[in-house]
Amino acid sequence: MSRLSALPRSFFLRPAETVARELLGRYLVRRLGGERLVTRLVETEAYLGAPDRASHAWSGRRTARNESLYLIGGHAYVYLIYGIHHCLNVVTGAREVGSAVLLRAAEAVTGELRMKANRRLDRALGPTDLAGGPGKLCQALAVDRRLDGVSLLRGELILARGEPLDAERVVAGPRIGIDYAGEAAGWPLRFAEMGNPEVSRPRPLA
Repeated sequence: MSRLSALPRSFFLRPAETVARELLGRYLVRRLGGERLVTRLVETEAYLGAPDRASHAWSGRRTARNESLYLIGGHAYVYLIYGIHHCLNVVTGAREVGSAVLLRAAEAVTGELRMKANRRLDRALGPTDLAGGPGKLCQALAVDRRLDGVSLLRGELILARGEPLDAERVVAGPRIGIDYAGEAAGWPLRFAEMGNPEVSRPRPLA
């Protein structure tokens, strides 16, 4: 089956931690103005829903902003942080669970020049750090709140089979920027491809 074939719904109907690990090496594909932009995921973070103080669904919190988080697994949850950067999450599990995986970083596979233009980068620059962070990834693929709630199984933004990583190439560590989350801040729910230069800093070690 083609690496660009969409992952099935069943892939996403599992715990966020499992999906986060297994998204590494998969392709995030964006159709934009007749062009297909393809990235390979190299860093993710799992958010476990109501029991997870770092999650937007902690303690069952529900607002107009996070409503997409309660869809069935396989939908996009897109939000804006600091009024500037968009973050793309993949909803996981059954409807109403509220768990998701943040797509933190990726590397370009095809469409690199368009991604550079989207990020207003010099076309002559190398690919490193093109999509090395959740805001950069969204900017490179022109992902914003208009894609909040869309299915990632079909349409203009999909998650495809790509090249899943062997377990020994995956490293894990605590999530970034959630010091407010108490004990949950130390949970090892951030996953990355060992040695990949697009992985954001500080890099997971274990």
